[in-house]
Amino acid sequence: MNGRWKSIVITALLAALASGAATWASATWMMRERQPPSLHAVVHQKLKLDAAQEQRLAVIEARFAERRPLLEAEVRAANRELAAAIASSGGDTPEVQAAVDHFHVAMGDLQKATIAHVFEMRAVLNPEQARVFDAAVVSALSGDAG
Repeated sequence: MNGRWKSIVITALLAALASGAATWASATWMMRERQPPSLHAVVHQKLKLDAAQEQRLAVIEARFAERRPLLEAEVRAANRELAAAIASSGGDTPEVQAAVDHFHVAMGDLQKATIAHVFEMRAVLNPEQARVFDAAVVSALSGDAG
C-alpha cells in the first residue's frame, strides 16, 4: 500500500472511531438526562426534610442497605442455578422449572422488601412530602419518566 492510501485508510479509521465515540457519549448523556430523579434524590433534595426526618431516614436506609445485597445475591444465585439447569438439561425439565420457581421467589422477596422499605420511608414524611414522594414512586413504577 502506498503512502497516500495508507494515510487515507488511517484517516478514515480515526474518523470512524471518533464518530463512534461521539455517538456513544451523546447517547449516554441523552439517556442520563431522560432518567427521572431517583427516589433517593427526590427524598433528600426535593422534600425539604427536617433534621429529625433525616435522622430517621438514615436509620431506615442503613438497615435496607445492609439487607438489600443479601437479597440481590440470592437473585444472582437463583439465576446461576437456572443457567446451570438449562445447560445440563437442554430442555424444559423439572430441574429447570424448580430453578425458575427459585428465581421467582428470590425476585419476589427482593421486590417485597423494597416495597416495604419504600413504605417505611413514607411513614417518616408529612402529608405534603408524602404526596410528592407518592408521585415519584408511581411515576417510577409506571414508566412515566419524561
